[in-house]
Amino acid sequence: MKKVKKILISGGGTGGHIYPAIAIANQLKQEDPETQFLFVGAQDKMEMEKVPQAGYPIKGLWIAGLQRNLSLKNMLFPVKLMSSLARARTIIKEFKPDVVVGTGGFASGPILHVAGKKRIPSLIQEQNSYAGITNKLLAKSVSKICVAYEGMEAYFPKDKIVFTGNPVRQDLLNVAEKRTAAIQYFQLDERKKTLLVLGGSLGARAINQIIANHTVDLEERNLQILWQTGKFYIEDYQEYNKKEGIQTHAYLSKMDLAYAAADIIVSRAGASSVSELCIVGKPVVFIPSPNVAEDHQTKNALAVVKHKAAEMLKESDKDLFIEVIDRLQNKEYADQLTKNIKALAKPNATKEIVKEIKKIAPWD
Repeated sequence: MKKVKKILISGGGTGGHIYPAIAIANQLKQEDPETQFLFVGAQDKMEMEKVPQAGYPIKGLWIAGLQRNLSLKNMLFPVKLMSSLARARTIIKEFKPDVVVGTGGFASGPILHVAGKKRIPSLIQEQNSYAGITNKLLAKSVSKICVAYEGMEAYFPKDKIVFTGNPVRQDLLNVAEKRTAAIQYFQLDERKKTLLVLGGSLGARAINQIIANHTVDLEERNLQILWQTGKFYIEDYQEYNKKEGIQTHAYLSKMDLAYAAADIIVSRAGASSVSELCIVGKPVVFIPSPNVAEDHQTKNALAVVKHKAAEMLKESDKDLFIEVIDRLQNKEYADQLTKNIKALAKPNATKEIVKEIKKIAPWD
């Protein structure tokens, strides 16, 4: 009788950890539909909703990260950690996974730690150009580490690193063919260029403020704005929908069409966003969030900028925004950025990661 393969996947906290985890599961399931999956996340984070929506079971751990500032929440961290380690041991004992995969997030730590202690083959998928402390600690016990940026031997054992890139949504691979459909879907003016503004599903206050302060300047440059404000800020910016050439959205569910419609893109520099934008191949200005661990978004952006493949603007340099936009409207310069960013794309990342999982799996 053929043995059913069991894969335990842990990742969450943000879409940047969740969607790669789901992409990996989808690819494994496509290659062997009988494979059994179990996800593990933090019990109060978005993965508890997004993973079941994707069709996979999930269990939650009572876990959270340390606050970087002095906080009473940090007093609970040791208790949550011990609770999560005990829960992780129970989950692994009951599910009996063949392989454990971690894509980042608070819950990955306890699960991969327990897997390492039990000598279960395991793999980390590190999305960022700067490894977080959890993954650096786990690197000693995992079998393989799939990375998306060069130079990661600064954080991980060189013999465990595989340069695969980050998983991306497969519907982004052919966005160039969807431009007409995108213009129609969003009811855009095909005579104008479109500025796509992405602050993430929750939103980016600084990006929203920059756009709001320059709507007149952008209109003067014949740019229409497709603007994802994020759910936290949509009410603050809904009034801009009354202005011709501006659309505000809490969330853009048809991201392939949003990318297809765009001529210039303003975006945060989360790992998944950077990987997607390399696939999409449009002129980009990254505005990294300075409020993330180890300032990793700035490092992600600089890893692209050093190849002359994108522009980067610090939040503190917001007065230079229009100057950057003017540069991106220069066709010769924009074409060069497009060529260079496409050269960084890793469209087969998910398949390459699955290959590495199969290499460490104890299957015949």
